[in-house]
Amino acid sequence: MEVADYIASLERDGQLLAAAAERAGLAGPVPSCPGWQVRDLLRHQGHVHRWAGRFVTDRLADAVPEPAEAEILAGDPADGQLLDWFRAGHAALVAALRAAPADLTCWTFLPAPSPLAFWARRQAHETEIHRVDAELAAGEAITSPVTAFAADGVDELIMGFLGRQARRLTDEQRAGHGRSVLVRATDDGSEWQVALTEDDSRTASVQRGSGTGPADCTLAGPAAGLYLVLWNRAEAGAATGVSADGDAAVLRSWRDGRRVTW
Repeated sequence: MEVADYIASLERDGQLLAAAAERAGLAGPVPSCPGWQVRDLLRHQGHVHRWAGRFVTDRLADAVPEPAEAEILAGDPADGQLLDWFRAGHAALVAALRAAPADLTCWTFLPAPSPLAFWARRQAHETEIHRVDAELAAGEAITSPVTAFAADGVDELIMGFLGRQARRLTDEQRAGHGRSVLVRATDDGSEWQVALTEDDSRTASVQRGSGTGPADCTLAGPAAGLYLVLWNRAEAGAATGVSADGDAAVLRSWRDGRRVTW
């Protein structure tokens, strides 16, 4: 996807998130983020937008210390200003990304073609997932992500976040992997394989494609369904079109240890 496409998605989903949050009410529970109310969702995402925007606008070369999540959720602004505060931070991030030069240099934490591409992609997917949370809080049907964007989000999760976990292991830990999970987007044609450590507790390796042999379990379905299932916003089944076949123990390990909750 192009940087402009990510920014357009970020702009659209931030606006949809705010509108759904307003319909749900600030005290409404967020079922996909247990323990959160809508006000917590807005504070979290509003902080993330401002955090990301600093790297883009200030060209920060290193990570900066951030307050703990509990401090963010307990902080300002007050409820009466929360929606306006969220919208202002979201709009500022969109504007910063659109104004940033293609050769922007700043800190990133996942592989990407460029820092600008990284921040546009990461914030687009971050905001899309939390837009889903706001819709669930409002009791509404989820607006399904388009196929190309959803497949890109699955790729970011597996090759980026799970790949980062794999790179942190020793060579011995990576070499001693046990079982594997195949993720197949039936409409997009993309496939990814994740090898697990011998105790299934960590990711040993990731790769695009189906690998050299059969996987111990397979998640297959449309990219949009996989996107929501892997980001823990929906379940495999008829509603998402995602099937889960193979070793149930591996599937449980995947759910407990690798699926992102927020």
